[in-house]
Amino acid sequence: MDKEARLHGTTPAEHPEALRLWLRLLTCTQLIETQVRTHLREQFDTTLPRFDLMAQLERAPEGLKMNELSRRMMVTGGNVTGITDQLVSEGLVERVAVEGDRRAFRIKLTDKGRTQFADIAHQHEGWIVEAFAGLSASEIDTLHALLGQVKAQAQLAQNAPTETPALEIL
Repeated sequence: MDKEARLHGTTPAEHPEALRLWLRLLTCTQLIETQVRTHLREQFDTTLPRFDLMAQLERAPEGLKMNELSRRMMVTGGNVTGITDQLVSEGLVERVAVEGDRRAFRIKLTDKGRTQFADIAHQHEGWIVEAFAGLSASEIDTLHALLGQVKAQAQLAQNAPTETPALEIL
């Protein structure tokens, strides 16, 4: 049972439309992500975290330090290290020493990794297009714009001060 279906039978919320929308977004995300994970596993014998790491490296041809990868992927350094170790052993990424810092490395896609990623990314794009095939181009544009507004509002809320400043005594 998905999160959206679990909502039925609960006590009514003060803002049921917003809650229903949140649960619909979450359910859609989970369903599409599950499909993508399945396709990655069945067609490429890989995982979504490996694909995500390679996608970050594709966007940064000069490579990224481990802490940059961790921040961009929003996972712990340990997770990035484990995935990187696997990809290095398969010849898909390499560690390159950072000049002037003996402890730091940049992680870069190898030629083999770049080729493999391009194949996977092409298929991935098709899976995402298929997931939205029930919508017209206009509906996709509208949904994108509306979600952009939600994103902007969430970013504002995230950056808003969490504490009320103390009143100054004159």
